[in-house]
Amino acid sequence: MSTATQNAPEAPREQWGSQMGFILAAVGSAIGLGNIWRFPGVAYTNGGGAFLIPYLVALLTAGVVYLLFDWALGHRYRGSAPAIFRRINPKFEPLGWFQVGLCFLIITYYAVIVAWSFRYMGFSFTKAWGDDPAAFFTQDFLHLLPSAQAHLTGDIVPAITWPLVLVWLLVTVIMALGVAGGLERMNKIFLPLLVVMFVGMVVRAVTLPGAVNGLNSFFTPDWAALADPHVWIQAYAQIFFSLSVMFGIMITYASYLPRRANLGPTGFVVAFSNSSFEILAGIGVFSTLGFMASKQGIAVSELEGITGPILSFVTFPQVISMMPGGAVFGVLFFGSLSLAGITSLVSLIQVVTAAVQEKFGMSVRRSSLFVGIISALCSIFLYSTSNGLNMLDVVDNYVNNVGIVGSAIVTVFLITFVVRRLPELHHHINQHSAQPLGAWWRIFAGYITPIMLTVMLLFALVDLVQNGYGDYPRWFVLAFGWGSLAFIIIGSLVLTALPWCTTVDKFLPARLEGMEPRPYAHHQNDDLIEASATATTEEYR
Repeated sequence: MSTATQNAPEAPREQWGSQMGFILAAVGSAIGLGNIWRFPGVAYTNGGGAFLIPYLVALLTAGVVYLLFDWALGHRYRGSAPAIFRRINPKFEPLGWFQVGLCFLIITYYAVIVAWSFRYMGFSFTKAWGDDPAAFFTQDFLHLLPSAQAHLTGDIVPAITWPLVLVWLLVTVIMALGVAGGLERMNKIFLPLLVVMFVGMVVRAVTLPGAVNGLNSFFTPDWAALADPHVWIQAYAQIFFSLSVMFGIMITYASYLPRRANLGPTGFVVAFSNSSFEILAGIGVFSTLGFMASKQGIAVSELEGITGPILSFVTFPQVISMMPGGAVFGVLFFGSLSLAGITSLVSLIQVVTAAVQEKFGMSVRRSSLFVGIISALCSIFLYSTSNGLNMLDVVDNYVNNVGIVGSAIVTVFLITFVVRRLPELHHHINQHSAQPLGAWWRIFAGYITPIMLTVMLLFALVDLVQNGYGDYPRWFVLAFGWGSLAFIIIGSLVLTALPWCTTVDKFLPARLEGMEPRPYAHHQNDDLIEASATATTEEYR
């Protein structure tokens, strides 16, 4: 008998209090910083209104498809990412830890951006950035080193550190309260508040002088862009990253659903809610940029800083300083950014805490405290320094463009061609959906969309190998770009080698009507397998 099966059984798995609680949590995870500061710029630079065509195609063929792929894995095999992949095949456990590693790296810098947002919400009252928001952000606030001079530094910036500590205290308390008491309750409060605040900001933005010019720039289609493969790749990339799919989040969230759940329609609700928020963000951002351009007497196309941190922490402060009632607008914008960041941050942390909890037999509170302390220390000593934004930029690029896409490709390949479980997942979705999915889901999930992801990854790899990244020193990119991925791979192998402190191998998925359950781990005790299968089947029915 394996070491894992000799240990104490796992405690009853937590569950969402309701289907609506799960939907709000999934939407809260999907709606994050990228919706507000990435989508408008990506759409604008890739065909404007025409970009919505490949965007919607990508939403249906990749977003919904892989959201349901993740949910089927999580709901059927009911565990953290490492536990689920081990249950499918013990050799796949490192893939689960790789996804946990991706989330761990992301939370260490994502929390820092949330801290910036909270600070800027306070700055909005007094317009503390003065007449030069760019200099204030990079010099007075971040004390940022020029990218060409990036190097390791231990000079922690107090103005960033104390709000960062508060962010970690907040999210650690939320995580310690558990799935229903913490995550679900937080999303029921924060998500409606986020929507109200953001809608208020958008309403104010569209009433600004010059807003129409901004909206014209955002929605005017450049039909020639549809012939550019790069535009389609960008559309798939936006959907893929925005919905938080294929790197552990939705797998973990779905594992807390009760056996009787409605997966299919819920997936469409979450996916379209996320995309609706992105389009709303585009309307708000470009209305604001139209106002800014009219004030400066230039075209919107001549503006700089329409995406990423520069949009949020340089361009928007400039707008706030120009407009009447700017303080209220600033509070709404940076408050929305903070809430969107918090709801996404806790979903990333849950991936890590769930894995630690199951692997090492920790309670919810102990695992939350352990992960919170380790992550907070990494955030403080790596990203609240004068080199923080440089390091954040490099790590984020490699984690997203190489790590997450690579994880998705490997996952789909193993499930589709190695263990051939794609029909099983399809069957599981249809048995837990009011409206069954046709064969199109399996075709896109296992064959067509992976080709798009492979093309994305190859483009990213060729560009990074040939051109490097930015004007950072080569050693810096190697250490914190490729080095981050190497750290995750090595950590995944080490964690896989450690014994499980819970009975992870004593689980069998529920029996599907018309399809026999297949054990994914080999035990010497056949009676144990049969008892486990019977118990799980009865729970399902």
